[in-house]
Amino acid sequence: FATREGLVGGTTANGHVITSSDHFVALPSRRGLSPKGSSQYSVNVCGPTRCETAPVWDVGPWNTHDDHWNPSSVRETFKDLPQGKPEAQAAYENGYNGGLDEFGRRALNPAGIDLADGTFSNIGLSNNGWVTVTYLWTGDATTRSFPTWGTGVRIRRQATSSSAQVAQLSGPTTARVQCQVHGQLVQADGYSNDAWSYLPDYGGYISNIYIDVPESWLPGVPTC
Repeated sequence: FATREGLVGGTTANGHVITSSDHFVALPSRRGLSPKGSSQYSVNVCGPTRCETAPVWDVGPWNTHDDHWNPSSVRETFKDLPQGKPEAQAAYENGYNGGLDEFGRRALNPAGIDLADGTFSNIGLSNNGWVTVTYLWTGDATTRSFPTWGTGVRIRRQATSSSAQVAQLSGPTTARVQCQVHGQLVQADGYSNDAWSYLPDYGGYISNIYIDVPESWLPGVPTC
């Protein structure tokens, strides 16, 4: 469950000054906090209309030591909860911890993520609501992670720019690549490339032009 962060003009846990059209998220543990200006820890968050990859630049909304994406053997607090279930959600829905967060405040909603205003509106939310979140740094061994560049980079259902858009990368981030194919030749900023990579977290393809490595065909990534 996601809430809108707002707090324009305030400062995030990593020192970023919040603007009215910002694209970032807050999670309830510093274990997933990116350094200022970095996408070291990013999530893919999907709302009613689209998905967005956004960096984790703040901590909240309720707790600050609840790395619920980790298994209980690693999770810092609330180890008896299922992996992936925020403590605030358990408190709100099930009365866990007496219905309170780690600070003794009553959880008034089940929020496990805050969205900056730009991200909130981009994924189609007009009110607080349920979203699907993928924690991109927790990838499995069947994928490799690569940096991307560019803004407004479209993820397509197939390896062609005429295919339906399934997601969009608002800015540079790190993406998990499962495999790659030869598809439509794409030209951008003096580069041309017909290779496309499948991103399992988005269910679609990105042109390899927007993957920030010198190779046109990604090393160590199999053909789809």
